Amino acid sequence: MAGPTPDLLQGTLDLLVLQTLIGGPMHGWGIAQRILDRSRSVLEVNQGSLYPALHRLEDRGWVAAEWGTSENNRRARFYRLTPAGKRRLALERAAWERYAEAVRDILKSPFVLPA
Repeated sequence: MAGPTPDLLQGTLDLLVLQTLIGGPMHGWGIAQRILDRSRSVLEVNQGSLYPALHRLEDRGWVAAEWGTSENNRRARFYRLTPAGKRRLALERAAWERYAEAVRDILKSPFVLPA
């Protein structure tokens, strides 16, 4: 049961897509489902966001796509991570970890109202 998805920070969707593709080629619907499943139904990616992200990643050479047949015998574009995409994923993951750690540090800090 997916609820409203919080706005993703710029670039977060790209990171999630790259990370999802580390497991192998997938079609768009499969990518969206995997993100939904892995986030325990917190992050629901709609087609209006996913496909522009996939095209952007393809334009940058981080993913490649080819036509294939889905599990239910429908024609679909399958996206796979390229070697450049794997390198980019490593950079993006490191940056995200630094960012998340900084946010965690701030959230752990005691909040004191000014006198």
